[in-house]
Amino acid sequence: MSSIGIIGAGNIGRAIAQALSAKGIAVTLSNSRGPESLATTVAELGPLVTAGTREEAAAKDIVFVAVNWSKLPDALAGLPPFDGRIVVDANNPIEAPLFKPAELGGRLSSEIFADLVPGARVVKAFNHLLSQLLATDPASDGGKRVLFYSGDDAGAKAAVGALIDQLGFFGIDLGSLAIGGRLTQFPGGPLPALNLVKFG
Repeated sequence: MSSIGIIGAGNIGRAIAQALSAKGIAVTLSNSRGPESLATTVAELGPLVTAGTREEAAAKDIVFVAVNWSKLPDALAGLPPFDGRIVVDANNPIEAPLFKPAELGGRLSSEIFADLVPGARVVKAFNHLLSQLLATDPASDGGKRVLFYSGDDAGAKAAVGALIDQLGFFGIDLGSLAIGGRLTQFPGGPLPALNLVKFG
């Protein structure tokens, strides 16, 4: 069983932790303010969610990153090399409250993200659903809620796809980061915020 860490304890990070915990999967949750600041959060999420440092979360086999776009460089700065471990890009290049698109210089957000996690095998996923949908039972609408994922490493995608299945979602592989990242990027892509359900 792969160990799992999350960098970012906002709405998306907490929703991912909740989804994992609900299926009996242990996870280390971290933020920029340190483990002590997460005491109330992890108590609410249950015993399988523990608070850790950024470094502890980043040392896991699969690392989710869900951080406000402007804070990503600081959140990932100074971490040890990822050495081929899997990092899930659950971010979007936009921030509340103004929801003004970030200036990406013509690049995809996942390309910029990949530069911040050298040595990682990046999979784009968990960024296109609203946090409340991520946190609720994937079968709540009578089928399996769809989660898209994409990446350039087949093994990393297979691992994330298996985790998506374990969580009870129906995973759909959109192909490479260049294709899937564009389809699920918010703003700009056609797939964000779609609550699609697979029946049968």
